[in-house]
Amino acid sequence: MSPTYPEKSNIVLIGMPGSGKSTIGIILAKLTAKNFIDTDVLIQLEENRTLQDIVDTDGHMELRKIEERVLLGVNHRDHIIATGGSAAYSDKAMRHLQKNGLIIFLNADLTCLRSRIRNYDTRGLAKRPDQSFQDLFDERFELYNRYSDISVDCSKRTQEEVCEEIVRTISTLTSSDLPG
Repeated sequence: MSPTYPEKSNIVLIGMPGSGKSTIGIILAKLTAKNFIDTDVLIQLEENRTLQDIVDTDGHMELRKIEERVLLGVNHRDHIIATGGSAAYSDKAMRHLQKNGLIIFLNADLTCLRSRIRNYDTRGLAKRPDQSFQDLFDERFELYNRYSDISVDCSKRTQEEVCEEIVRTISTLTSSDLPG
């Protein structure tokens, strides 16, 4: 797929843990003939440890700092970029990703997310130790909406249906439809 907005050649996926960013990113990469990057994997490779180990050893705020640094180092074109769920906490990183990317919020409702997330306490989430999944959802929802160019409801859709919706929506866009 050759987008009609060449200055925004990346597709950046944001959303809660369990929204499908990594899996949808891989499917989208195949559908659009783009490369794929999962920034959670980049963090783990750069730090040589898991996200959970970072949280357990250094705390959730350190994970956010590392994530911001990694996101600011992402300088690719024609990629699908699956971000970590906490990427939207960094205005600086999100503005960096927006320069060359269309930001897509994979919006799943809390019931759907809860059915997909079984390892909330061991998943390596950048959250306060006492923070419930509901609180995390409420806190992040506004951020995802703030930074997204497109929001796609993925609560009751298969991953393939979500990808088809994204491709269909992007194919109708022109550069005048996008901010900045």
